[in-house]
Amino acid sequence: MKQFTQSLEGMPLLVKLILALPMLDIIWSIYRIVSALDKKDVVALIISIVLLFIPVTWIFDIVMVLLTGNVWKMA
Repeated sequence: MKQFTQSLEGMPLLVKLILALPMLDIIWSIYRIVSALDKKDVVALIISIVLLFIPVTWIFDIVMVLLTGNVWKMA
């Protein structure tokens, strides 16, 4: 699981932005779930699963990628 999260974190900014677009944002949702599982953080896992079903998360992901270089994750 660490390899999956590290590979997404190591991607260029443009690729991260493309993956944050609607319909492709599922990748970042899976990233948040895998990251929470990797850290064994139950609260982050629950929040990640809830964020999976919120349809406007992609807007927040684009803003976070532009500001910090990575999507928001709790874990």
